[in-house]
Amino acid sequence: MKIHHALPAAPPERAFVVAIGFFDGFHRGHRAIVREALRLRRAGERTAVLTFREHPSAFLRPGQEPPMIATLEERVNAFARAGIDEAFVIPFDAALASLSPERFLDETLIVRLNARAMVVGANFAQAHLRARGRDMVPVPNTLDGGERVSSTRIRAAIQAGDLETADRLLGAPYTVRGAVSFGAGRGHDLGYPTANVAVAPGKLLPPDGVYRIVGRHDGRDYLGLVSIGTNPTFGEAPRTVEAWLLDFNGALYGEELSLREFRFVRAQRCFGSVDELIAQMRDDAATVKFPSVV
Repeated sequence: MKIHHALPAAPPERAFVVAIGFFDGFHRGHRAIVREALRLRRAGERTAVLTFREHPSAFLRPGQEPPMIATLEERVNAFARAGIDEAFVIPFDAALASLSPERFLDETLIVRLNARAMVVGANFAQAHLRARGRDMVPVPNTLDGGERVSSTRIRAAIQAGDLETADRLLGAPYTVRGAVSFGAGRGHDLGYPTANVAVAPGKLLPPDGVYRIVGRHDGRDYLGLVSIGTNPTFGEAPRTVEAWLLDFNGALYGEELSLREFRFVRAQRCFGSVDELIAQMRDDAATVKFPSVV
């Protein structure tokens, strides 16, 4: 997939079928939009996604933008896996915000991208679906049975710790990934060495607590646990994501670790002693080996 960070100065010779949206999480509704774009593509045409580097709220309401289900890199990788030919990843800025919906369609999609057809979510302003004879195809944001799917609903599920619902609406496991960095080293001393995962700023995390997870490193999956929180037993600290992988032996520093299939085990607690914490960690580890106990 070819990636562009600006719109072309002149329209390309070959027409595009363009899927439009922010696509946070690339959930099942987003996948339906992309499938429709691929279906509409004619011989000699290419498919494209038009999306934004940052959420439009970051420009329109600075400081009030929602945390992201997926990073920009995760979104772009999802477009490529779905079979999109080209991605236009542009900033949402004052020039773009000043455009009316009609001018956005005409000046951005038709004039700059030579869009023969445009595919959008059903919540796209229906009053502006006329586009000088070009096709504008809205795709319903509902699943079979009429259940609504949206990034807002998925964010709410993750923030509530309802990862089963989030995974179902995403159509794939919600995933946290990052490079492993040096932490305080307490896990090793306590008998449960953990990997401190450096999560991208702005990435949405579940509530503080301990979760069963599947960790993936170097193409292999491991059952494990992740602790999200501030380690209150040792005093308040910055919020961290620390993963323990069952049956993993080795070092991960500087390497990427991805965590998925989060399932809640218990809330974060402040323990009265290190021995009490170790006993709880032993119980937590048992939920990985024998998940039916939870």
